[in-house]
Amino acid sequence: MSPEFNRDLKLAPSILSADFANFGAECRAIEAQGADWVHVDVMDGHFVPNLTFGPAMCAALRKHIKGVMDVHLMIAPVDPYIDAYAKAGADVITAHIEAGPHIHRTLQSIRATGAKSGLAINPGTGIDAVPGLLDLVDVVCVMTVNPGFGGQKFIHSQLNKIRALRQMIGDRPIHIEIDGGVTVETAPLCVAAGADVLVAGSAIFNGGSVDKPEVYGENMRNLRASVRTALAG
Repeated sequence: MSPEFNRDLKLAPSILSADFANFGAECRAIEAQGADWVHVDVMDGHFVPNLTFGPAMCAALRKHIKGVMDVHLMIAPVDPYIDAYAKAGADVITAHIEAGPHIHRTLQSIRATGAKSGLAINPGTGIDAVPGLLDLVDVVCVMTVNPGFGGQKFIHSQLNKIRALRQMIGDRPIHIEIDGGVTVETAPLCVAAGADVLVAGSAIFNGGSVDKPEVYGENMRNLRASVRTALAG
């Protein structure tokens, strides 16, 4: 399902925080409870110090996801694997600006598969190169933790990066996605700075399960409410 562009707030639960033994049911549960996108964190144990899913897992998940499958490739090299994740059904494929020397070519390759292209930026990386890439980008993913593990604390200095990107993007149909440390406290800060897609793991999955999916819905409603309240005030 190719995502139609609008700047309405979107929640993208990260299945890194889901029950690994029950991924299909977890994907169905979060979508039924109001998830806009399903975020799949692919890690290689090399670019980041963790190891998660390959293309076969993404293909298996695809059967359980009705909406947008948002695949975040925290791997290096990334180019040899783009086609495999596209064939696995990824709607959005995000690569890191730090993952290789030819990010422009990487983004071209993602677009060539028919998927939406994402550009992820680590906390320690600036955005000087971004203006030259905007014509090839559908999503800019600002990492608000250092990539590799869930449950980390939000790095507040990244809010300035979000604001700068929002100004840089202007009217272009490009999402600003936030990945890392999203909670009811930090979500309003991110949206106020210019973000419109929030990846959240523990903030959505904590306390719930496929047997108690209503907790996922409550957690997502609380995130949305925190944003509405802050923006209204």
